[in-house]
Amino acid sequence: MIRRARRDEAEALLRVQREAAVAAFAHVFPPDRYPFPDNGVRSAWRNALADPAVEVYVAEVDGELIGSVSVGHGFLRTLYVLPAHQGTGVGSALHDHALERLRALGAPEARLWTLEENHAGRRFYEQRGWRLNGETRVVEFPPNPIDVGYSVPLAESE
Repeated sequence: MIRRARRDEAEALLRVQREAAVAAFAHVFPPDRYPFPDNGVRSAWRNALADPAVEVYVAEVDGELIGSVSVGHGFLRTLYVLPAHQGTGVGSALHDHALERLRALGAPEARLWTLEENHAGRRFYEQRGWRLNGETRVVEFPPNPIDVGYSVPLAESE
């Protein structure tokens, strides 16, 4: 089940992001050298949940929050699924829901940022039609790796 996140769910969203990110990005952010930035991520979730221009959704199974996605300002901002539930279709359902919401909000295209070294994530997006858009940025968290930008058109073909 996918539903809108409640304003009091920042801790649950933080937990999902931490578990997913630590598992997926240990080669970029070795946890023994770069502990997960709980405080910064918690603050980001609180801000997102309070921002009327950002929509946050969660996936639940038997009442357990197992994934999340957020959209806003034409971006698929975040997409995280607990490692135990990856490969089950939850990520695809959250992805598709995000694009439906961006389309409903009138965005002509969706954009996202992902780590350059996020090979599995990049494959996931590329298999769903996303293409590199030539943009890059430096990630704010040490060791400050590079994010790459992706875009996908949202307008229906006529």
